[in-house]
Formats: sequence, structure tokens, C-alpha cells
Amino acid sequence: MIRTMLYRPATREIATGGEELLAAWRQQPEAVLWADFADNAPEIEQQTLVECFGLHPLAIQDAQRSRHQPKIEVFPDNVFILLKGLGPDAQEFEFETIQIAMFIGDRFLATRHSGPSPSIDRLWQALQENGSLFASGPDALALRLARISVDRYLRRLLMLEPRLEDLEQEIVASPRDEILAELMGYKTNLRKFRRVLLYHVQVFLELMQDPPPQVRAERVHEIKDVYEHQERANSLATLYYEVASDLIDGYISLASHRLNNIMKILTIVTAIFVPLSFLAGVYGMNFEYMPELKSHSAYFVLLGVMGAIAAILLLVFRRRRWL
Repeated sequence: MIRTMLYRPATREIATGGEELLAAWRQQPEAVLWADFADNAPEIEQQTLVECFGLHPLAIQDAQRSRHQPKIEVFPDNVFILLKGLGPDAQEFEFETIQIAMFIGDRFLATRHSGPSPSIDRLWQALQENGSLFASGPDALALRLARISVDRYLRRLLMLEPRLEDLEQEIVASPRDEILAELMGYKTNLRKFRRVLLYHVQVFLELMQDPPPQVRAERVHEIKDVYEHQERANSLATLYYEVASDLIDGYISLASHRLNNIMKILTIVTAIFVPLSFLAGVYGMNFEYMPELKSHSAYFVLLGVMGAIAAILLLVFRRRRWL
């Protein structure tokens, strides 16, 4: 699918359509075009991007890959920015990304995404409602798209904070294995968040320090704004990753503490009954001549000795604060 949006600065009109607007854009030197590509055959897509916009085939191949790290690459006629956007919104905290490729030229913005992109759809709708945004140029549209994308990262991360607070209380009140499994899942996803956002920070740091010709000088504040939001998202992902790690360690520590208490009680019980079992074993032997067997009070004396041993051991354990 190819959808296009054509802006005519002279009349400030915006036309939306498909491939037919590509020809109209080439015939109108002052017009600005946004072409969005998705779910196309790779060969047809590459041919269109090369013939219409003069893009480098290797950059197009990077954009079409299902997995590729975010990057920025400058060409004579355009700049190529590859980002990872989040997939459709979900109730649960999960990590599902799509490739978002942006080719920024003087008169065009070409985007390509590997799956449904709420960020691109949101920008498309915003331009339909407010066509004046197109007047800022393709570079401004690309930065606006990057800002929408990172805002979705921030919202996804911030929704995790109250859940981590709840899990911290549940670990103390009613620990269970499901909590540990949930925390392990969060830690895995946050590690992926950190890796992607670190790439994004590097991309926009490079863009801020050495902006290409296709990104005008007056965009420096917008670039810095996107960079700061990417850095904040990366910091939050790192913070929540450490919090999840601490909660996992805390869960394991509490589980070990409970296990130690159980083992301590069992050890105390064993220590008390060992001497008692010894005495019971001695007098349970079937010897005919045992002096105490002929005594009328031997049974009661033995029970008294066993009771005294148990009481003395309990007193010793209490004084040592083992009980």
C-alpha cells in the first residue's frame, strides 16, 4: 500500500491519494510530498523509491529488513533515519517494535514501516486536520514523527511504575511465584527497551551535533527536544530495569529468609529430640539385666530427666535468641 499527501505552498492545499500523486509531485517543482509505504512487494517498493526519489538501494534494503538497529545515514540528496517504533497499544506492558524508516529530502518525506504504526497514523491524521503543519517542511514532519514515537515509549514506560509499586507491596504481604515470573518478564522487556532507546539517543545526538543539509538549521531546537525525550525514556527504562532487578533480589532474599526460619525451627526440634531419642533407644533395648528396670520409680525418673533435658535446651535456645 502506498498512500501520499501532496502540499501546494502557493494555495496551501493538501491532497491525499495514492501513487497518482507521485507524478503530480514531479510536475510541480514547488510542491512537497509525503509518501508512506507499507505492505508492498519489496521489488516494487524498491523500484518506486529509486525512480521517484533517487534513494540509494542499500538504504532501501536496510529499511526493508525485519530487524536492523536504528541508524542515520546522510546521502547527497537525502538523509536516511531508521528508528524502531512501538506496535499497537496494549493493556499489558510488552515490547513489540516495528521498523520505521524515514527518507528526508528537500521536497519530500518518504516513510516505510514494517507493520501497523500508530505514530505514523497519528501524524497523518494531524496533517489532515491541520494542513499548516506541512508548511514547515519534510524535516519538521520527520522530527514530529520521531517525537510522537518517543512519546509512546514514555507513556508505555510510565504505565509500568504503579505496577512495580504494587508488586513491591505484594512481595512483602503475600509472596508467590507468579510475582517472580511477572518481574522476570518486565526485566526482559526493559532490557530490550534500553537497547533500542540507547540507539535512538545516539542517532539524535549525531543529528544534533552534525545536522545534514536536508535538516535546516532552525530545526536545532526540535532536534534537541526529541533527543532529550529519547534520553529521558532511556533513563526511565534503565531506572525501571534496576527497580525490577531489586524487586527480584528482594523476593529471593525474603524467600531465603523464610526458608532459613523454617530450617531453624526444624533444627531446634531435631536438637531437642536427639537426646530424648537416645534415652528412649537405650531403654528400649531388650536386655534382661538392666538395673533400672527393677526400680518402681525408674520410669518416672527417666521421664523427668527427658523433660529436664528438653527444658534446658529450650532455655539455652531462648537465651541465644534462636527462638
